[in-house]
Amino acid sequence: MEFLHISSEHPDAPAPGSRVGILLINLGTPDDTNYAAVRRYLSEFLSDQRVIEANPAIWQPILQGVVLTVRPGKSGKAYGRIWNRERDESPLRTFSRAQAELLAERFRSENVSVAWGMRYGTPSIADAATELMQSGCDRIVAMALYPQYSATTTATANDQLFRFLMKIRRQPAIRTLAPFPDDPVYIDALASTLEEALAGLPEQPQVVVTSFHGLPKDYVRKGDSYQADCERTVVALRERLGKTSEEMPLTFQSRFGPAKWLEPYTAPFVAALPAQGIRRVAIMTPGFMVDCLETLDELGNEVRHEFMAAGGEELTLIPCLNACSQAIDLLEYLARSQLQGWV
Repeated sequence: MEFLHISSEHPDAPAPGSRVGILLINLGTPDDTNYAAVRRYLSEFLSDQRVIEANPAIWQPILQGVVLTVRPGKSGKAYGRIWNRERDESPLRTFSRAQAELLAERFRSENVSVAWGMRYGTPSIADAATELMQSGCDRIVAMALYPQYSATTTATANDQLFRFLMKIRRQPAIRTLAPFPDDPVYIDALASTLEEALAGLPEQPQVVVTSFHGLPKDYVRKGDSYQADCERTVVALRERLGKTSEEMPLTFQSRFGPAKWLEPYTAPFVAALPAQGIRRVAIMTPGFMVDCLETLDELGNEVRHEFMAAGGEELTLIPCLNACSQAIDLLEYLARSQLQGWV
């Protein structure tokens, strides 16, 4: 089931009828692995003042100069290592589409439409919202798929939706999704997918590392709840699985720039484990709803290489929820919790 992306020239003219829309939002991805496509994507992403809070007058010359001269080539090679060759797209786009299609099946008999959009790149949030409005939706549940809240993720996704709405006359009613860091349905989905992945291993890992995307410490000091939300997730997951903090540690990955970020950092933490006698590890990424560059390449390739070079024997990368049945159950549960009174 493919979704038609309609021009937003006249977005405020919904089709006749009254429907409810569900808009799934994720981060985004380049359209290709070539230099131009990756540069275009990174320029949009790293120009977002929710992501990089530096003064644009100082940051933009740096970004448009050295950063976007060097980084697109390196990132393009990384995307090339994980690219979905069959569909000629990144796994993030493949899984995001699949989530929307499978969720739409759950609402097939109801007056509900489902679309998906990206904060950066295509399909845009504006295109996805337009698609829902053109199908007759006058009420939309916007679901930014970030279990742990950060201004760099949830807030900027909501910002982008409301920027679009500011430009149109006839706005739909909007509900946004709250973070769900320790919701039992989310925790059960994580736990069951972990258990399924580990059940097929000849030997169990000695440690299951939970790795979340990093965040500058200064953002937390300013009031971002992300670190506390990540801790809530891992505490709930440990309780669900009967694991200790030593058996399931919390780490943060994907640092960028010179600022201090949340610690411990995933890569050096994992690389130090063999010296402690821990040579079989699994890594899971509860903050990512679908597999992407940060999970498949940064952890699956780069961190794995460092771990094995340090004397590790086995690193198991636990898949994200992606489009498994537990993921769609979770999305349906989250959607229905917001649809009460509308459906």
